[in-house]
Amino acid sequence: MRELCYAVGTMAKSPCPISKTHFIEKSEPIKLVINGQELVADKKEFSTGSFGWFFNGKISVAVDGKPLSVQVGLNLTVVGSKDAER
Repeated sequence: MRELCYAVGTMAKSPCPISKTHFIEKSEPIKLVINGQELVADKKEFSTGSFGWFFNGKISVAVDGKPLSVQVGLNLTVVGSKDAER
C-alpha cells in the first residue's frame, strides 16, 4: 500500500467556481451505476455548509450466487463549496 504524507497546513484550498444559489438553481441529479444498478444522487446542502449530491439506499450484490442487500451512502461534495459565495 502506498502512503502519502502531507505536512499540516500545506495543502492550498481550491476555490469553488459557483455560488450556492447558482448550484441549487442549476444543478441536476447525477445518475450513478454501481454493480450494474442505476441510482440517482440528488443535489443537497450538507450540514457543514458544503453542497453537492447525496445518495442513500440499498442495492443487491450477489456473492457466490447469493443476493446480499447492501446499504449505500454516498456524498459527492463540490470541492471548496463550504467557503463558496452564498
